[in-house]
Amino acid sequence: MIERPTALVTGASRGVGAAVARALGPTHRVILGGRDESALAGLAAELPDAVAWPVELTRLTPADLPELARLDVLVHSAGLARLGRIADTPASVWRETFDLNIVAVAESTRLLLPALRASGGHVFCVNSGAGQRANPGWASYAASKFALRAFADALREEEPALRVTTVYPGRIDTDMQRQVREQEGGEYQPDRYLAAETVARAVLACLNAGPDAHLTELTLRPRGGPVT
Repeated sequence: MIERPTALVTGASRGVGAAVARALGPTHRVILGGRDESALAGLAAELPDAVAWPVELTRLTPADLPELARLDVLVHSAGLARLGRIADTPASVWRETFDLNIVAVAESTRLLLPALRASGGHVFCVNSGAGQRANPGWASYAASKFALRAFADALREEEPALRVTTVYPGRIDTDMQRQVREQEGGEYQPDRYLAAETVARAVLACLNAGPDAHLTELTLRPRGGPVT
């Protein structure tokens, strides 16, 4: 029996993370990282070879990690967005945003590097259009996503045996997007957003591009056009 490659997905309890886990499920053993233990257990039950990994990524220690001799795919999908103008955004929001959106990514990657190196693995950073441009009211989130872009670029150069892909989706039909639209005071328009499954298929396309291909960046935008 051929052993499945192993993938670890953070933010797997919902949204893009859950969609990516489902997309990887037919071909990979999937470790489902997230805070919602019940949701992770439910998703694990759906997949042929998956295990829930309840974790608080902002307080990650080596003892929290699953035992892995090798890790073929690491998908960083966990994240949060707290909107507000700079004049109204306290240091606590900046710290909370950076702790999850970049510090947790850096630390989990650092701890998993031996397993990634053992397989010549592929790291995905699910970024955002906010990682390419900063708009009013989005300073803390955009800054964290610009930092995530820099992290991925540096990791790619420092670890040439790995593939590192940054994915820049536009607005996605997720619970997080509902929260964002509430903060913006705008109408929720799911037909104008990307489906989480579309982003997951894009991740899979990058992963399966071939051993000689290294897709470093991918930008996805909804066909419905800009949302205001």
